[in-house]
Amino acid sequence: MWQSFAHAIRGVRLLLRAERNFIIHALAAVGVVALGWYVHLSRWEWVAVVLCIVNVMAMEAINTALEKLCDKVEPDHHPVIRDIKDIAAGAVLAAAVGAAIAGAIIFLPKFG
Repeated sequence: MWQSFAHAIRGVRLLLRAERNFIIHALAAVGVVALGWYVHLSRWEWVAVVLCIVNVMAMEAINTALEKLCDKVEPDHHPVIRDIKDIAAGAVLAAAVGAAIAGAIIFLPKFG
């Protein structure tokens, strides 16, 4: 079990070292958490914020893993590989848009 955790932590470190989009999402998450503390989110607002953050980060990690796998399997340009990568990126976009909408619903009333 501990070795599985060690591998997972290594994966997160790889993402934080080399994946620009994951780093951007991580920085945005830090900002959202700081803003949440500033406006004193309720318990259920925190639940929604944490679920949104984790969903976006997980989707970005899966997208990155899928891209690396596709590049290993087919190093040359291939239309099916392109489609797979685009679909995975679309999943990240959907999660990020959903998180932004949830964030607007939670945070905008606090400043209005």
